[in-house]
Amino acid sequence: MLNSIRKVKETVRVLGEMRHLLPALKFKMPAHDEVVSVASVFEDTVAAHPNRTMLLFEGKAWTYAEFNGLVNRFARVLQERGVQRGDSVALFMENRAEFILSFLAVLKVGASCALINNSLSGGGLAHCVEAAAANYFIVGGERTAVMDESREALAITQIESYFWFADSDTTRCPDGCVDAQAEMVAHSPENIPGTRDITAGEVAFYIYTSGTTGLPKAAIMLHRKALAAGTVLGRLGFRVKPADRLYLCLPIYHTTGLAPGLLAFIFSGGSVFLRRHFSASSFWSEVREFQTNSFIYVGELCRYLNQQPVDPQERNNPLEKMLGNGLRPDVWDAFRTRFQVKRICEIYGSSEGNVTFANFFNKDKTIGATFAKVALVAYDQENDTIIRNAEGHCVEVSPGTPGLLLGEITNDYAFDGYTNKEASGKKVISHVLKAGDQWFDTGDLIREIDVGFALGIRHFQFVDRTGDTFRWRSENVSTNEVAEVLNQHAQIHISNVYGVEVPGAEGRAGMAALEVDSPENFDMESFARLVDTQLPAYARPVFIRLQSSLQTTGTFKLVKTALREQAFHLDQVGQDAIYVRPPKASAYQRLDNDFYQNLCSGRAGY
Repeated sequence: MLNSIRKVKETVRVLGEMRHLLPALKFKMPAHDEVVSVASVFEDTVAAHPNRTMLLFEGKAWTYAEFNGLVNRFARVLQERGVQRGDSVALFMENRAEFILSFLAVLKVGASCALINNSLSGGGLAHCVEAAAANYFIVGGERTAVMDESREALAITQIESYFWFADSDTTRCPDGCVDAQAEMVAHSPENIPGTRDITAGEVAFYIYTSGTTGLPKAAIMLHRKALAAGTVLGRLGFRVKPADRLYLCLPIYHTTGLAPGLLAFIFSGGSVFLRRHFSASSFWSEVREFQTNSFIYVGELCRYLNQQPVDPQERNNPLEKMLGNGLRPDVWDAFRTRFQVKRICEIYGSSEGNVTFANFFNKDKTIGATFAKVALVAYDQENDTIIRNAEGHCVEVSPGTPGLLLGEITNDYAFDGYTNKEASGKKVISHVLKAGDQWFDTGDLIREIDVGFALGIRHFQFVDRTGDTFRWRSENVSTNEVAEVLNQHAQIHISNVYGVEVPGAEGRAGMAALEVDSPENFDMESFARLVDTQLPAYARPVFIRLQSSLQTTGTFKLVKTALREQAFHLDQVGQDAIYVRPPKASAYQRLDNDFYQNLCSGRAGY
C-alpha cells in the first residue's frame, strides 16, 4: 500500500515537472541559413525589457537599455577600426562588465569571439589566438602586463589592432593600444546596422578545450548551438523568468558560465550578479544582499561552501535553484540538506560535443536525461580502445555498467568540430551500431541508473574520463601538454602525467612520475620554478614521483594504470620518493606520514 502511495505521489510530481518541458520542446534548432543570432536575440530582450536590471557588477548596475547602448558604442569603435563580419577577435579579460560588453559588441558586428583563458601567457596565449585566426585583440587592464610579456609571441598572429579596457582609474592605456572607453564616447548608442543579417550557421565564438594531446583546441560554437544551449537549458534547468537573478562567479570564457549561465538569463530578461572570482566567505552575504535566487555552479564550489563554518546569512537565503556540473553524490546530499535549495539541475556536456544531459526532473545524484540519441559502449581502459564485436560494431553495455558515451551525429545534433580538422576527425567514430553511421566520441564513461519511477525516461550518471585528460579545479588538464613542459627540465628524461583522486577533493589532482638519473639529487626548486612559469595553476602537478626508469608497453606507450592506482600511497610506491605541494605552498616537500594521513582523511585542504 505504501509503495503504491509513493508511486502515485512520484507520478504526480513527475507530471508536474513535465509541464515545464513544453516551452523547451517548442524550441527548434535554427537552420544554418536562418537569420537569427545571439546578438539579435539579445536585442529582442532589450526591446522587451528595456528598464529591467540586466547586470550588477562591483557596485554598478545597468538596465538592458543602458547596457545595450554601451555595446553599440563599442561595436561602432570596432567597425571604425576595421573589424568586419567574419573576422575573429580574441578576448582576454577577467569576469567583468567589460567582458560581456566586448563579447556582445563583437557578435553584433558579425565577427567571432575567441574566449581566451585569462590564466594563460606566452606561447599558450599565442597558440590560442592563432588557433582562432584572430586578427584583433581585446584586453583588460588587469591582464595588460601578461599581454605585454607575450607581445613577441603574439606578433606571429599578425594582430591588426589591440583594444584596451581600463580596470582602474590609475591604469594607463599601453602604447599601441586603442583606449576603448575613451573612443566609445563619441559614438551613437543606437543598434548598428547589419546585426539582423547574421545567420545561425555563422561562428559566434570559440571555446578552448584541453584535449588528450597537445595545446588547447578551439571548439567552434555556431550561433545556432549557442542559442540552443542558452534557450533550452535556461528553460529546462533554471526555468528563467524576468524576475530571476543569477549569481555568476564561474569564468565566462568557459561554456558553463557563459551558455546556461549568462546567455540563458539575457535571452529571458533575467538579471545577472557578476563576480570576478568565487569567494566562499562572501557567498551567502552577497546572495542575501543582491537577492540572487539562481546559482550557476561547478561541484568544487559546492564542496567549498559545505566546508565553511555556519554563516547566519545562509539561513532563510533566497537561493531557490542551481544549475551546473560535477556535483559529487556525497556533496549533493550535504548541500541540499544544509542550504535547503529546492532545485538542483546537474547538466553534462562539452563545448565541442553534440550531446547535452540535464536533470530537469530534479532527481538526486544524476546528470538527467537527453533528447539526443546516445549509446554507451564497452570500452577497454587498459588499452584505451573501444570493444567491437565480430561484425565490427560497438557493443552496448547493460544498465548500471559504465560505458563510453557516444552521441549520434545528425542535422539537429551536429558536431561542428575544432578549427583543427585533424583533431575533429579523431572525435568521430563510424560503424557504431550499423554500417556507415557516425557518432561523436565524448571520451567519458557514463552509466544508466535507476532513479525510481520517471515515466520510463532513461537517466544517467557520470563515472569518469578516459584517456589522457583529467579534471582539476574545474578545468580539463591535458597530460601530454603538461608532460611537454616538464620534459624541458634538464634533469628529466621523460615524464608520465596522470590524475589521482584525493579524498575530499573534486576531480583528480595532477601527479607526475619523473624518470631521472639521480632521484636523491633532483633539483626540486628549479622544477617548481619551471611549472610556475610555464603552466597555469590548475595544471601544475600536485604530486611528484621520482623514478630511475619508467615502465612502458610493448609499443613504447607509458604505462599509467598501475601508477594511477598506487597514486601517492606510501605503502604502495616502494622506495620511490614522493613529493607533494600543499595548498597555497610555493614549494614541493617530501611526503611524510603526518601529511599523508591528512591526505587520506580529507583534511589536507585541497
